[in-house]
Amino acid sequence: MSGRIPTEFIDALLARTDIVDVIGTRVALKKAGKDYQARCPFHDEKTPSFTVSPEKQFYHCFGCGAHGTAIGFLLEHDRLSFREAIEELAQRAGLEVPVAGASSAPGPDLQPLYDLHEQVRDLYRDQLRQHPSARRAVEYLKARGLSGAIAAHFGIGFAPAGGQTLIAHFAGNLLAREQLLASGLIVDQDGRRHDRFRDRIIFPIRDRRGRVIGFGGRLLGEGKPKYLNSPESPIFHKGRELYGLYEAQQANRRPDSMLVVEGYLDTIALAQYGLTNVVATLGTATTTEHLQLLARSAPEIVFCFDGDRAGRDAAWKALQTTLGVATGRQSYRFLFLPEGEDPDTLVRVEGAAAFQERMRRAQPLSDYFFEHLCAQVDLTSIEGRARLATLAQPLIEPVPPGVYRDMLNARLAELTGLKRLGSGPPSSGAPARPPVRARGRGRLPQPRRPSRIAMAIALLLDNPSLAPQAEQAPGDWRRASNPGIAILVELLETLADNPNMNKATLLERFRENAHFGHLQRLSIDPVLRDIPQEGIAAEFIGALTRLSEDIVKDERSRPMNETSPAAWSEDVRAQVEQQAAAARTRRR
Repeated sequence: MSGRIPTEFIDALLARTDIVDVIGTRVALKKAGKDYQARCPFHDEKTPSFTVSPEKQFYHCFGCGAHGTAIGFLLEHDRLSFREAIEELAQRAGLEVPVAGASSAPGPDLQPLYDLHEQVRDLYRDQLRQHPSARRAVEYLKARGLSGAIAAHFGIGFAPAGGQTLIAHFAGNLLAREQLLASGLIVDQDGRRHDRFRDRIIFPIRDRRGRVIGFGGRLLGEGKPKYLNSPESPIFHKGRELYGLYEAQQANRRPDSMLVVEGYLDTIALAQYGLTNVVATLGTATTTEHLQLLARSAPEIVFCFDGDRAGRDAAWKALQTTLGVATGRQSYRFLFLPEGEDPDTLVRVEGAAAFQERMRRAQPLSDYFFEHLCAQVDLTSIEGRARLATLAQPLIEPVPPGVYRDMLNARLAELTGLKRLGSGPPSSGAPARPPVRARGRGRLPQPRRPSRIAMAIALLLDNPSLAPQAEQAPGDWRRASNPGIAILVELLETLADNPNMNKATLLERFRENAHFGHLQRLSIDPVLRDIPQEGIAAEFIGALTRLSEDIVKDERSRPMNETSPAAWSEDVRAQVEQQAAAARTRRR
């Protein structure tokens, strides 16, 4: 489904969502007063510092600073996209996600198709255990070193050779058979129908939410293709999915790295040896969508390829795609195995520790990039170095502007002997600020109290019910040009139209705002913990009152600052004399 999700739907969805239920299915929460506590799922800790507030529908870790709404939790913990997080919550609430401004009718309900794929997965698993011809499949899996436990964990099944397993099983369900035909699991050839998968070991493919969206099959007998995937369908797009990603995230929500291999059995075998941070592409080259998935999964991505010509060709294609998203914030490495070896055979021979060491020593993207190109030219000649620049520059051009692209150009300039390469001025940002020195021996500076406008925003975000109190303060603050005034006005207007909003729904209204990150940080500013509950309203009114006083004072002094004393009016001159007299009185 494409298009923007209406704001009103997100409000309604959050109103029907209990963040305690969402987080409680993933983290062991315990009641602690009016809130819930747990050990933080985003960092290692022994003492619980992760708090979930049912009242504010907000979570916050006082240890690592993680915080957000139910939507934010799914984004960070489950690594879902924004739309996927909305769909997950909508499914829990029994709602259908609409699209803002959609001129056509809502798309079809795909849940029955997901349910049908689950049934097919269960049927293939039963065939592996029960069908008389499944012995060959079991023997093959054992020969590849897979245990029954790991096969069950990945839901491996078997499709008998007859080609009528699905057709017979769903014989009495015309709708299911038509859905199987539409999704390609049943094939119609000249009016005769048969199962797509025949005499194959079956590997269910799950999306990041654990739903079965397709299947892969490995042929047991002779013939081609050896591996066959489900065709594209409304729920399966192989260029957007990675085999084993769901299982990897269930094993470790925040792995240090993710290994990308080429096959189902490689993924499963490595998982059996404890290497659970492994995924495989689905018979297609690495895509930008794959890289986006991986970027949300781990800070370092290691591509693993066979050391033969085909493996190196595949690696070079992956590198070219990766250059389009490489910024230096994500680490990309390339691991080449000895010729004739693949991950599942190698890990059985040398063990998990040795394989992990290979991963640790994998080539950084930049090293592989220049090594590959330099092997094609003679760097001892001018012509060879010119050829290197000709080969490299078009490949570096798609790299996003920033420090990483500057450094690739600098390395290319070093290899070619030219002073500078690349188009446009250097794209690196401003130099980093020098570190702030602590005052006194061994003491860190205390965090600054927010400015008056920031304080008002922080209080309002944390306590949306304060909005009506703004009327009790002088309205002069609205004339201020301070950064943040427009945001505060928008917050108050939003709450005037939606007086029952809580902290979570208010913040989510501003997710697409350029200052969303700053607003989230303000909503958990440490100063908020120092204000007693009974003093919150007074603090909010006081912040606006002081801001108004500043505006009035600034407006009164502006004529004196903008003109010479000779041009002052009588009123301004009298004001200056009053201020001077007051100052003399204070000095006495």
